[in-house]
Amino acid sequence: MPAPPATPAPAAANADSNAEASSAAKSTSTTNNQVFGVDEADFIKNDAKYVYAALNGALRIVDAWPAEQAHEVARVSLPGTPKKLFVTQDRALVYVSMPRAALAFNPSTPASSAAFSYRTTPECTYGYGCEFGGDGTATLLLVFDISDRANPKQIRRLELSGSLLAARRIGDAVHTVVVTPEVVFTGLSYSVPGASAACGVQPVAREEIERQYEELREKNAELIAKAPLRQLIPSVREDGVEYAGEVCGAMYRETVPTGSAFTSLVSLDMVAGGAPAISTIVSRPGAVYASGEALYMGVNLTETQPIVSGAGGHPELATAIHKFEIGPTPISEYVASGKVKGHVLNQFSMDEYEGYLRVATSWGKVPSLDVHSTLSVLAQHDAELTTVGVADDIAPNEDIRSVRFEGERGFVVTFKKTDPLFAFDLSNPKKPRIAGELKIPGFSTYMHLLDSTHLLTIGYDAADQGNFAYFTGVLLQIFDVRDLSNPTLAHKTVIGTRGTSSEALTNHLAFNLWQDKLAVPMTICEGGGTNGMYGNNMTFSGLIVYDVSTETGLSERGRVAHPGANGAYNNASCSNWWTNASSNVERSIFMDDFVYSIARDVMRVQDLEAMGTDVSSVSFLP
Repeated sequence: MPAPPATPAPAAANADSNAEASSAAKSTSTTNNQVFGVDEADFIKNDAKYVYAALNGALRIVDAWPAEQAHEVARVSLPGTPKKLFVTQDRALVYVSMPRAALAFNPSTPASSAAFSYRTTPECTYGYGCEFGGDGTATLLLVFDISDRANPKQIRRLELSGSLLAARRIGDAVHTVVVTPEVVFTGLSYSVPGASAACGVQPVAREEIERQYEELREKNAELIAKAPLRQLIPSVREDGVEYAGEVCGAMYRETVPTGSAFTSLVSLDMVAGGAPAISTIVSRPGAVYASGEALYMGVNLTETQPIVSGAGGHPELATAIHKFEIGPTPISEYVASGKVKGHVLNQFSMDEYEGYLRVATSWGKVPSLDVHSTLSVLAQHDAELTTVGVADDIAPNEDIRSVRFEGERGFVVTFKKTDPLFAFDLSNPKKPRIAGELKIPGFSTYMHLLDSTHLLTIGYDAADQGNFAYFTGVLLQIFDVRDLSNPTLAHKTVIGTRGTSSEALTNHLAFNLWQDKLAVPMTICEGGGTNGMYGNNMTFSGLIVYDVSTETGLSERGRVAHPGANGAYNNASCSNWWTNASSNVERSIFMDDFVYSIARDVMRVQDLEAMGTDVSSVSFLP
């Protein structure tokens, strides 16, 4: 095991304090995290002076204040593809994906005559139309000393054989979930001639079939024995030396079987240094939620891998929940597993409160006739997460499109043709109950607590077609939920027609509510109808800023346009299916009276009091 790297002491208590007070913004927005105090990795981070970006092949640091003088002060080229980062004190931790072959894990292992490949899935944040998984790459974890923002210095390099799934930061401790995917052996055979011959057509004696299968098993076993199996086991290395004891000494078979992949939690202190804590379970990946004390992964079990069988011979859809202990120190310990009925949608489907885990799931998807939803409450007993309370058969014929928990309350939106907003009373964890509901057209894909009595949501408007509805324009709504038994719609704003899209619809990190202002990326398409036709006239792509009030609703303050290279918009982008929502602009930052609109190619800065004209811009192109 390598010795803990020498790490210089931090130069300041926080990332802001290295700048003079007069040269930093007085207030600024930060990452839109699900849980207060639990930072989520993203490709953009900021403090009151600087913007940090991991994109287009580099770690970039932008001196963003004063806003009119925003400019890049550092660009550090990175190997592979930079994905996300964290920044705290005078440290930046950057995740970079690399081809596994480029890092040559376990190169001394002899080559195999049985080739294998990995089951991979693209990155996913909103799990209605995708599965949470690894993309098959390896992960570099690079730590930089950024005490001199103009001259970042790399001080650590860890090589993780798994693909980045999710990461959280609590204080200086960073907890990273990586996936070593399931393996497919392409050199193996699974049947013998004659075994599947039709009855009465040259039948093969049972003894002969058994003999052939025994030979086949021996050949397969020989191929597997020659395979570089060590390459299939998770690996963490630093400075060329593997943390073998940490990996192998904390590998678990979870109590609820969920596939043959490996999912590892790697925890380290990005400021103090030291060896990482590593915990690995034999499980496929899933949606990741973290509180300040625990990290949970919800793994949807498919029909090909059911837990139990339902009535009529149909396999029962379920979610396995795995729990790891984490915290403000680099702890990584697998502690328990359980299962609940139905499938989780995303990280917001889970929430921990006063020792209980609340999980909202759907059984199937529209238009299945038996689709419905369930809210389960779990408690840990030894190594088991057991169900202590259930509200079942929620919204028959509809499935979940968004969830938000807050203290003793929960809110669930389902959809088929209307948008039932269900308000749950969770004050008694053993008896969760629907306190009230509201049915209106459309559905919300993300819900945000505007204050203690109001929800601010983004989603889609809908046009009723009888037994179903077409999604149409993007919908911003404010709900009054002070009376759980009677939630009401207070304000509603519809943007564009069918084909209008926003990164914020399926990724909460793009949703930026700061003080009384909301910034949302938006691609607006006009010309669509209520008959399923997409609008084919893109009239805007960029960032829209709203003033938000529980009394008067949403009032558009202004827009930051991001047209194409020729100054025009691309109408071809007006055919987004709702689960593939996206926009050219992906993030935004508020600093005092300025808004920073961030796309992958450029950051544009505008004065909130005079929107429409850039006061500065910074290119992110290579």
